[in-house]
Amino acid sequence: MQRACMTRRPWNVSFAAEPEGVAALRRLTHMTLEEWGLHSVSEAAQLCVGELVSNVITHVGNGIPAALGMRMSGTCLRIEVHDPDLGSLPTVVAADSDAESGRGMALVEATADRWGVQLHSNGKVTWCELATGLSSPTGHTDDPRVDRVEALVGLYQRDRISWNSSPSLLVVHATTEAAVELMADVLHWLRAHGRDADTALDRAQMRFESVLLSEGNSAGEL
Repeated sequence: MQRACMTRRPWNVSFAAEPEGVAALRRLTHMTLEEWGLHSVSEAAQLCVGELVSNVITHVGNGIPAALGMRMSGTCLRIEVHDPDLGSLPTVVAADSDAESGRGMALVEATADRWGVQLHSNGKVTWCELATGLSSPTGHTDDPRVDRVEALVGLYQRDRISWNSSPSLLVVHATTEAAVELMADVLHWLRAHGRDADTALDRAQMRFESVLLSEGNSAGEL
């Protein structure tokens, strides 16, 4: 059986490297990873984005034009920050050092699975990668519940939108609308068979929250 998949197209945004913009970039990172279904790495990714951007502000210059990008690199999430300066390369300072700079990259090194710098004729790219636990770049975290629903949503969504030509936000919106339509039709089915839709919704919500609580407790024990 073919597994459901999540299309995660490369995402990037240009910005001026200013302290007041760091929080907004972290929020954009969170929103994008929510759309991609990568909730488990969102917090680590936001930390890395904050430190990589802050490194540009501190060592390249306030207001310097830069860009943030995210994409899948195999089954890892790759985060890239582009800036025009070839002279100042990121360095890692030991935690017990008295140096005032370099600590941000130490956090990135401790959080990411790997990181590095690529030099180009028009500047450099500082990147890091986070393991997602996916079995494929377009996969989910092997949750059969997600796969079952996406297979059904795909039937509802098939004629709504072209996956090859639409921006990711439009795709997510159309998929969400298809999921809502699917749930509405399930409620109609329950009513047609003499079942109470509100009771079914309450039971589904309770089961959903129970699973989230169980998964949260399991993660806390690791």
